[in-house]
This record gives sequence, structure tokens and C-alpha cells, in this order.
Amino acid sequence: MRLPECAVILTGASGGIGLELAEQLCAAGARVLAVSRQMGKLADLMNRYPGRLLWQSADLRHHEGREQVLARAREMGGVNVLINAAGVNRFALFDQIDAQALDELLDINLKAALQLTRVCLPLLRAQPRAMVVNVGSTYGSIGYPGYATYCASKFALRGFSQALRRELADTSVSVMYAAPRATRTAMNSTAATALNQALKVGMDDPADVARAVLKAVQSERNELYLGWPEKLFVRINGMLPGVVDRALRKQLPVIRRYITSHSKESSK
Repeated sequence: MRLPECAVILTGASGGIGLELAEQLCAAGARVLAVSRQMGKLADLMNRYPGRLLWQSADLRHHEGREQVLARAREMGGVNVLINAAGVNRFALFDQIDAQALDELLDINLKAALQLTRVCLPLLRAQPRAMVVNVGSTYGSIGYPGYATYCASKFALRGFSQALRRELADTSVSVMYAAPRATRTAMNSTAATALNQALKVGMDDPADVARAVLKAVQSERNELYLGWPEKLFVRINGMLPGVVDRALRKQLPVIRRYITSHSKESSK
């Protein structure tokens, strides 16, 4: 797909990877409906790209928010790309996450993406060529201690992407699942960042992730996995999960130490 010919709905557009996607899309000539609960840093981008970048405040967990996005998309004359990039994370042991936080994570990471895709499909199918892009994670393929709920949401998003791609195989709509590795965004807690540094986990810049995602959009790829050796671990985990089980078991004391340290700091 040629980016100057794209009219895009972009969720999670006010920070991290979403903000970089918004900027790079606009710079490439696309029209973007940026969706987020707060405008935040999008205000500067809107001044730089008047008429090309629109903003819609919406809580995608609720029907009303999704209908607001759909109405704005219709006002634009339709869209041919939907990028589900909204997401939240929690670095904690599973029994430390309360019911409200668990529901919020699944609502934002998974249910909002499915529901928005559902209501936008008629607009996308009306286009000669269209694409749904679901931004997942390496943790959508590798279950990692300290991220059980987050992994659950991203595993499900990956499965949804694969099934929907096959369901729409004889239509004009393609589906891509993009899986970044650890990325330097505000979504990471202090403890999560410290753990990544202790384990020497590579962390990508959001601008580089956005650039790779948009390159994959242009070539209409089905899947995108970022980072080495993370891409290798995804394959090993798929074929020999026991090998990864043993490797991660060795990391458990370090993971628990950083989670415990963060919990004590939060309770002060």
C-alpha cells in the first residue's frame, strides 16, 4: 500500500509507538484519524499537519467511544487502514493484579481492538484495498513470568489476527500482526525497565518500531516480528517450549526480585 493514498484510523496515538506512527504517517502524506483518551503530545503534531491529522477523543472500551470513531471516519470519506495500537501493560506476578486492573488490561489490549475492528470492517471492505494492523508483542508468542495477563491479551490478539486474515482471504482486506520486542515507552514501569537492563534485554526506540511497521504496511506483510534474538526465541518457543521453560526458570529469582522491589516502593 502507498502511504500517501492511506486514510488511517490509529488508536493509542498520543504516546509511545502510536505517536511515532502518527508523525511518520503524516510525514509520508497519509491522512490520519488519531484516537486517544487525551490529546497529549498530539497537539504539536496537529499544528504541524493541519488538515492531515485529525483527533478524536474516545474511550474504546465503551460502545459510545467506538461509535464516535466510526462517525469521524465516515466524515473523512472512509478509511483503508485501521491500526490497533492502543495498549497498557502491568509488570507484576499474576496474584498481585487486582480484578479492576486485569479487566482494564484485557478491555484495552484485546476487546477494544476486536470491537473497533468489527464496526470498521464495512468501511474497510468498501475500499479497493484495505488493511487491519494489530500491534501485539513478542509476548504474544512467548509466555513470560511477570506478564501473565499482558501475555494473555497479546496471545489472543495474535490468534484473532491469524483467524481474521484467513476469514477475509477472499476479500479486499488484509490483516497484519506486528510484534515489537521491548520498546522504550512510558508504558514500562521503572521496575520493568530495570529488569530489562539487568537481563541485558534489547529495547528499541519507538521511532524505529513505527518505521518498521509502516514499511511492512507498504509491502502488505502478514506478520512482523522485531528484534534479535527475540525472533529466534519465538521460533524456539513454538517448536521446543521446554527449552524456553528451562531458560526462564533460571531468570525467576531476578524477575521476582525486581517485582518485589517495585511493590515495596509503590507502597511507601
